[in-house]
Amino acid sequence: MHIKDSKKDQATIVMIEGRLDSSNSGMLEKKITALLEAGETNFLFDFTAMDYISSAGLRVLLMAAKKSKANGGRVVLSALTENVKEVFDIAGFSSIFPIFATPGEALGSF
Repeated sequence: MHIKDSKKDQATIVMIEGRLDSSNSGMLEKKITALLEAGETNFLFDFTAMDYISSAGLRVLLMAAKKSKANGGRVVLSALTENVKEVFDIAGFSSIFPIFATPGEALGSF
């Protein structure tokens, strides 16, 4: 898994490439925690290049959403692949997060 982050307008864009599972979810959690501590509150997760997400990855996203909301921000998701969307649907997370077809649409929601 590779994580890239950048700031655009009012949001921090976090792009995840590859698989997000128990072997690497801690890396994403540390990245999000560092961004929150630096004062970032709005996050756009771009899943264009993410192949797979496990329950450990879902847990990190839920943590990010809770902490972001507590600081007056929000988390939105974009460009879920078919496999990733299926996991979100089965886990019931599709109703928890705002999900957009493209990063541009997601960015426009802030």
